[in-house]
Amino acid sequence: MIAPSVRAFLEAERAGVLSTIRPDGRARQSVVYFLLEGDHILVSTESKRGKAKDVERSGWASLCVMGREPPFPSVTVEGAAALRVNQIADHTARLFARISGDEPPELTDELLAGMDRVLLDVEIGRAYGASYLPAE
Repeated sequence: MIAPSVRAFLEAERAGVLSTIRPDGRARQSVVYFLLEGDHILVSTESKRGKAKDVERSGWASLCVMGREPPFPSVTVEGAAALRVNQIADHTARLFARISGDEPPELTDELLAGMDRVLLDVEIGRAYGASYLPAE
């Protein structure tokens, strides 16, 4: 369970830096849009992307999120991660709406499969490095 101040911050922000582990053990970092769902971070990507392959292989990911204005609040979350390919339409539509600011598009798992879209699902096992978050 994450602290209310961390949850509120993650709900307010839309983008962060996802870190995964390359096959050679070095870090791979990608700027991503994300959706907080319970104690999970969801990221939409294509299955052929390095971050998706990393998650599938290692089962782990981390996300660092930073606010856009001084004093630049931030937090890092990490945990077990998995690639989801089924029952992803609703979450993906909500994530796309979060990115665009528009209404969620009508999506189906079949349509997303045709676009090679998958969800990276990171279960938040740990939140750390929280700085300058608004008071609870």
